[in-house]
Amino acid sequence: MFSYQPSQILSKFQEHRVMNITRLYNLKSYFIASSLFMKNAFIRYTALGVFILMTVSSVFPQWTNRYPKVSGMSHHVYLEGYVLPTLSVGPMGPAPSPSEKIVAFSSRGWIWLYENKSKTAKRLTRSGGMDFRPTWSPDGSSLAFVRDDGSDTWIVILDLINRQEMVINTPALELDPVFSGDGNYLYFASARNGTLDIWRHNFQSSLDSIIIEKPGSQFRPQPHPDGESLVYSDPNSIYLWDLNTGDEEILQSEQIISMTRPALSPKGDLLVYNWPTQENYELRLLNINNPKSTVFLTSANGLPLSPNWSANGNWIYFSEADENQVFQLKRISSVGGFVEIVPILHWDWGEPTTTINLVTKLKGSNKPAPSRLSVVDANGHPIIPNNGQSRFDGQNGRVFFYSKGEIQLTVTPGTFHVSAVQGLTTPELTKEIKVKSLLEKEVTLELEPIWDSKKNGWVSGDHHFHLNYGGPYRLVPNDILPMMDAEALDVATPQLANLHNRFEDQKYWGWKSPENGPIIIFAQEIRSHFLGHLGLIGTSDLYWPWIWGPGYQVYSSDDRPNADPLAFAKEQGALSMYVHPFSSRNPFSENGIRRVPIEIVADATLGLFDLIELVCLWSDEIGTSQLWYRFLNIGVPIAISGGTDVMNNFYRTMAIGTTRNYVYTSGVRDWQTYANALKSGQSFVTNGPILDFAVNNIKPGGTVSSSSDLNWTLDLHSAIGVDSVAIVLNGKTVWSTEGLNDPGSRSYKGSMSLPAGGWIAATAVGGKSYWPMMDSYPFAHSAPIWIGSKGSTETEPRKKAAKELLSLLDVSEERLREGYSDIPIPHLQNHFNEARKRLIELEK
Repeated sequence: MFSYQPSQILSKFQEHRVMNITRLYNLKSYFIASSLFMKNAFIRYTALGVFILMTVSSVFPQWTNRYPKVSGMSHHVYLEGYVLPTLSVGPMGPAPSPSEKIVAFSSRGWIWLYENKSKTAKRLTRSGGMDFRPTWSPDGSSLAFVRDDGSDTWIVILDLINRQEMVINTPALELDPVFSGDGNYLYFASARNGTLDIWRHNFQSSLDSIIIEKPGSQFRPQPHPDGESLVYSDPNSIYLWDLNTGDEEILQSEQIISMTRPALSPKGDLLVYNWPTQENYELRLLNINNPKSTVFLTSANGLPLSPNWSANGNWIYFSEADENQVFQLKRISSVGGFVEIVPILHWDWGEPTTTINLVTKLKGSNKPAPSRLSVVDANGHPIIPNNGQSRFDGQNGRVFFYSKGEIQLTVTPGTFHVSAVQGLTTPELTKEIKVKSLLEKEVTLELEPIWDSKKNGWVSGDHHFHLNYGGPYRLVPNDILPMMDAEALDVATPQLANLHNRFEDQKYWGWKSPENGPIIIFAQEIRSHFLGHLGLIGTSDLYWPWIWGPGYQVYSSDDRPNADPLAFAKEQGALSMYVHPFSSRNPFSENGIRRVPIEIVADATLGLFDLIELVCLWSDEIGTSQLWYRFLNIGVPIAISGGTDVMNNFYRTMAIGTTRNYVYTSGVRDWQTYANALKSGQSFVTNGPILDFAVNNIKPGGTVSSSSDLNWTLDLHSAIGVDSVAIVLNGKTVWSTEGLNDPGSRSYKGSMSLPAGGWIAATAVGGKSYWPMMDSYPFAHSAPIWIGSKGSTETEPRKKAAKELLSLLDVSEERLREGYSDIPIPHLQNHFNEARKRLIELEK
């Protein structure tokens, strides 16, 4: 049907030639970290910032993106979570053929062809990459789809007659292919010019030309059959674009439409689209010639995704996940009615299949142990179980899933590589499996933890993640339990949070976790984007409003400081914290000072919150530590917390518990004991390394007297290499040395003199990122041990910190006035004035 010629990619021009190539794509893992290390350094009273920056100067401050960066996307996690494809068990992205006889879809990362008559799904592709979002040529002779290798996506056009592949690929993202009505063009989205734009490939000339180029991201093109217009989406709206004049009309609009994917009918008059509601999605229809009114079609079971039309326009096919996170193929008449499940009676893999039974155990026990697993075949293609949600680790580029200790995988004979961990304390165990026969094969993996938190009296917790957040699955609280077991996580406080104007999961407020198991307590994230995000843990009531300030349409002029919800939490005996407070390396630099949450300095100075989230996947631990040190140095005993902030019903999301707290409770495991110890600072936070620090046998959260010869001990355990360990006194490094080159344990001890006041803590930092961790670089930090009394200070560090915080407060107040403009804000202004007065006193 087509003739292609090899050509080159011209990234600076609007027209690009396509490379007709055959490639073998393997999943890649990139370790982005620094190995710089000052061996055997003994540094006294040098700025910790200097030491740490020398240790990990080449690492990224925070996770930014796994896939090629799209310009203008400040939160790439949403682009990768909502716009990129989802690896599924069961049919995803159905595409009925022009003949009506076949439905193409993706499952397990391959394209399958479902025959309506036989009700059999036959595997079409077998690449090492993952194949998604098929679309038919008008004559049914070709399929175009997206191929994903775990770090980039591109377009494949497969000739179904001769099985030859044509590839449209640049160093940027390519997504969402669709043929024109006459088959002469292929429309798709590409970020080759920086932003995601709508492009068109001409099959006759082999040229690509840009069709829609505007700020932001545009995707999911749907050309009209007459060739005069097309429908497309951006993160907030669905548009109709006139290809002749460039005029556009908004068909539907809302803030953050998440996984909405519109489809134009064969006649080009009707548009079906899945639209977000407060909790779920629903299918709706509109007439593009009169879009003012829409018609509700179905909400199905709450998650109808990726709708598409049959060629005759009579049916709308879509995908929907069930309670076991398995996608089903469904359809509904285009005029409404009952939803039908399209049954798949047989899956034809094209070759015989068998079963691998994977068993994970802990060393010294014959009992199956829950685990996090990743399995790939010889081509690097991920293998996933027959039910349950699979996820994609965007730091290391790996698909993973959870096992309760024993799990079955359907495979064809061949070679497979299995990786297993449990939580942060078991080094990754890998094993090669060769399956030669069709008999079931059982494989046991024995994990060996480098440290036992329970035996040593510590309890682990993740205090910041979201159960549901606009993703393709609808999770329930019990779904958290097997994740916690596999991550060796004892306490979880998932936070209810708004998705702009949607407030999900309120029905789970007050939900109780089963007794004698992991502790789950639903918390609340308060989001004044403008002032800084807060976490409230343990309140009996929800705080209202959840959102306010510049940037929100309804409450944009609300003169309400974060101090109000912080006081609300205190009145109810709950914990309060600032979450993901700083995402850069230096909060006192010219650029960093304008990225600090506007109200955090005022609230910290006045001692209004209990915890600061020191480790989080979306912020920088070193930069946040610099801010925290200043708060401690002015005598405010803010404790530390850890949370991942993952969106758990995303496919592309890291694992809960991969940034966490360990709280010392002497082994007591109830919420109140844990919460009290957390607030008191009897803890350390980590994304991998384990720190057990004590001065004169006093652990973090305690106090020691000033003395000339105090003995200290530091035990480091880590399932990954970590460059260095250090002891920090009043914000300065007073001792440091090398950590671990490989997984293992190491003990340190010494003695030192302490001043009359202040605090002392231990930290570990630097190295490569690899399993079990999922953050940008290894990091752990203990809470402080106080000298003399909790909140004591040393004069010079206190004065310096107060001066620096005053400068930061000046900039924050300037940003406050800029944001609210002419709107009177006496409440906020008085709050800042009070904090300023206190800092001036502390600077004296």
